Order: sequence, then structure tokens, then C-alpha cells
Amino acid sequence: MTMRVTALAAELRGQGVDVIGLSAGEPDFDTPAHIKEAAKRALDAGATKYTAVEGTPRLRAAAAAWFAKAHGFPVSPAEVMVTAGAKQAIHNAFHALLDPGDEVILPAPCWGSYAEIAKLAGATPIPVLCRSADGFAIDPARIAKAVTQATRMIVLCSPSNPTGVVLGEATLRALADLAEGHDLWLLTDDIYRGLCYGGARCVQPATFGPEIRRRTIIVDGVSKSYAMTGWRIGFCLAPPAVIAGMATLQGQSTTNAAAVSQAAALAALEGPQDALEQMRLAFDERRQFMVRALRAMPGVTCVEPQGAFYAFPDVTAFLGRTSPAGRRIDGDVALCEYLLQAAQVAVVPGSAFFAPGFVRLSYAASQANIEKGLSRMAQALVELK
Repeated sequence: MTMRVTALAAELRGQGVDVIGLSAGEPDFDTPAHIKEAAKRALDAGATKYTAVEGTPRLRAAAAAWFAKAHGFPVSPAEVMVTAGAKQAIHNAFHALLDPGDEVILPAPCWGSYAEIAKLAGATPIPVLCRSADGFAIDPARIAKAVTQATRMIVLCSPSNPTGVVLGEATLRALADLAEGHDLWLLTDDIYRGLCYGGARCVQPATFGPEIRRRTIIVDGVSKSYAMTGWRIGFCLAPPAVIAGMATLQGQSTTNAAAVSQAAALAALEGPQDALEQMRLAFDERRQFMVRALRAMPGVTCVEPQGAFYAFPDVTAFLGRTSPAGRRIDGDVALCEYLLQAAQVAVVPGSAFFAPGFVRLSYAASQANIEKGLSRMAQALVELK
């Protein structure tokens, strides 16, 4: 649904409509210059051929060192593979570990692709909704109640897409205990790990001990923190046997990630990191502005995001109202269509994340577009009767 909204916005722009896109989770910053220069040099040096399916040895070693530095435990290159984006790492892990009839617990609101990829693997997604009244915090007791004999995996994303919530250590320890007690896999989507604000800190459950580490699949990548979405490079850290199974699967799909993109990712991991902090600080300023602007809109409530680059306000107060053109707003999808058509602002309906009545806005857009888009949104909401 996110890509559908983005595509519709692009179509309207193609018709000359001034659409403000607050839908896509894509930094507006360009990839840092030293990374692009490394890619150019790599092309001249012949990075135009196949690589090993799991990634070039040098990038796997660099990613292993990157994971080790981030989480404080030793990582072998045999535990790491390179994929065509973090989404492929999730796809590979689901298909390697899940069988038809298995269940995957998804604390929600969550990224809709988890459920769809689980279905592709023959598994059944089990969303467990977290409440906005609780700040979208995960209640481990509710997760425990969802566990059945068919449960095979729990998926976590912290900071969260779409809520921006960062999970605390106590919650993660309870979920780790649950995974150990029921012999479950724990997949953590850490793609927004580098984007935390206001003192929030990402904690990786695999640091809690060898038992939970051996059943944890860590997905990460360069797309968000390094502004490299189009380069399509993700990483997976998992036990060597799982990596081997994922590599067998990837060998029959994409084979390797693009050689030149791997060279760029190597420069990202091994080169200067100052651009990451500059982008994080800019996102933080935009985050604070967006939350203030949303909370100033009568009828809108918004949990403050602690990470990623999304706000996820509650817009249920506007459902059931009528637009100036006489159209009834019968749900969050209709509200997003109204905002796109009447205000030329693209946002994503909460239904895409198992949370009808909410919308997701990205503050990865420029400050100017955020200000213009929120002003238009506020005016359009006032006009609903």
C-alpha cells in the first residue's frame, strides 16, 4: 500500500500536480559522496561480474566487524550474508526457516511486508495489536497468549516502522525468555537501528546470552542510515547453518547482490561515519516539528516516535465525516485518498500496518516539504464536516 500511494503521487506529479510526498520511507539526502566515488572506482576496476552468492569476502568480513562493534560480541563472516536489500534477508530467512502451517507472531502496528512474505513461505501471520494508549509498547504477556504449538517465530522491529517506538530492555528480555521457553526463532529487523532520538537506545536481544543468540536472526542494512535505498544492500547475521540455507535459496533467486553496490556498501561501512550523525540530527529536528504540528491539529493525537523517521497519528476523529465534494470518509484509506486529491499530500493509511484509523507520515522528506504538507493536511482536515 505504501508503494501504491507513492506511485499514485508520482503519477499526479507527472500530470503537473504539486504533490507533497510524506509516504515513502526514503531519506531525501543523497548518498554520501565518498560512497558514490567508491562505486565509480569499483566500476573502473571491474566490479561488473558475479560475486559469491553470500557476498564478496571483503564485504562479509566488514559486515561481521560492523555487527560486532554494534553489539559487543564476536561475529564470524560465516554468520553473515549480503542480500539485495534488507527485505530479501527477511524473505530468505522466512523461506529457509518456516514451513506451511507454521505461525509467525507480529507485534503490530508493523510493516505489512512481514505478513505477506510469511504467506509466500506458506506460514500464517498472527498480528498482535499494541495500543496507542500504551504508547504502542509491546506487552509480552499478550504475545505469550498468542503462542500456540504452531508458532515458529516472533518478528520485532525497533525502532518501529510505522510507530517509531524503541523497545526497552525489560520488554526484550521478556520476549527473549519467551522465545527460549517455546523454542522459537526471534527475527529482529534492525534497519532503523542508527536512527534513535531523545536518549532512546536500541538494545539487541542477541546480547542477552548464547541461548538467545543462537535462535536470533538479525536483519540490517545500509538503506536508511546511509541514505542508500536504491543500492539494495542488506545484511543478515544468523547461525552459520541458517546462513547456508538462506544462501541456497538466494542462489536460486537473485544470486548475488549487485557487485558495484557491494563495493559502495563496503565504503559505507569502512569509511567516514560523520554523515550519519548529520542526517540523524536533521531527522530529529524534523521529527520534533512534525509531532508538534500534528498535535496542534484539532482531533489528531500522536504518540511521540523515538526512532526511525515516521509519525503515526490517530485520525479516527475524522472517519465518518464528509468532504466538501460530498464524499463520506469511511476509513483511513478513504481519508488518505481525500488528502491526496484535495490537499495534494501523500500519506499511508494505517490499515497497511494492521492499524485502521491511523496514518503514517514520513519525516525523511525535506523540512520545507514537511511544513508545506502538514499545513495542507491541517486545512484539509478542517474542511471535513
